[in-house]
Amino acid sequence: MASRGASVVLSRASRIKSKLQTALEATVLEVDDVSYQHAGHAAVKGNSDNETHFNVKIVSPKFDGQSLVKRHRMVYDLLADELQSGLHAISIVAKTPQETTGAK
Repeated sequence: MASRGASVVLSRASRIKSKLQTALEATVLEVDDVSYQHAGHAAVKGNSDNETHFNVKIVSPKFDGQSLVKRHRMVYDLLADELQSGLHAISIVAKTPQETTGAK
C-alpha cells in the first residue's frame, strides 16, 4: 500500500522551486505562474494543463563565473522533464549574489 505522502500531487510551480533550490542552492528564488497571460494562445490551446508559463528569478552562488547563456542552460537542464511534460515557456533572470548587491 502506498504511503499517504505518495498520493500528494505537487503543483508545477512547487516542483520547479524544489528542483532549482536543491540543485542551485538559491539565496533568492521567485517562481511566478503567468500562464493566465497566455490563455487561448495557439501553443497552449487544447492543453488541459494550466501551468504552462513561468517567470523565474534566481540568485545563486553556483552562477559565479558562468555566462548568461550557461546560467540559463543550467536552469533549462534542471527543468528538462517539466519542459517535456507541459511547461511551454519560462522567462529566467539568473544572477550571482554579488550582482544583486552591486559589487563587482
